[in-house]
Amino acid sequence: MLVYIFKKRCSMQNKEIVLLAARCADEKKAENIKVLDLNGLSSLCDYIILATVTSKPHLEAVEDEISTRLKQEGVYKLNRDGGESMMWRVADYGSFLVHIMTQEARDFYALDKIFSFGKELDYKKPKAAKKTVKKAVKKVTPKAAAKAPAKKAAKPAAKKTVKKTAAKKSTKTTTKKAVKKTAKKAGK
Repeated sequence: MLVYIFKKRCSMQNKEIVLLAARCADEKKAENIKVLDLNGLSSLCDYIILATVTSKPHLEAVEDEISTRLKQEGVYKLNRDGGESMMWRVADYGSFLVHIMTQEARDFYALDKIFSFGKELDYKKPKAAKKTVKKAVKKVTPKAAAKAPAKKAAKPAAKKTVKKTAAKKSTKTTTKKAVKKTAKKAGK
């Protein structure tokens, strides 16, 4: 019984880590990301992530982002396959596999069909429900309204800008005069 509880707790942590890995791929603009739950259905692993990329640099960026973020969580790759392949890389994290591949490789190997028996999970974070906040309406009695000082009206910003532009013009004219004087001295 105790072993069963421990396994359940670990699988919940694994699920969160898998979803984090999928979100990392999404942040790096991987396309057509699928997270498949194979827990109890496959002896290979509990989860598989499939992600499509557009190029080798994109493939490397997605793989590096997932690897870095999972290392921060204390989860490390057990194995990696694909070496310097431009089309497909596989990272083995023990309880889950991450397949990052181009669209051509994904169409050719058809892993979506092979693992179609797995349940697809939504990896995106659920949006927090908006809380409705009721604003407190303060009742103002006539006596309180008479006691409250009137608010000063804001001064228009146009006057400030006029003053600034006038100051800029005066500095421009003084610099022009200084330039003319130095030009005359240089000409003599």
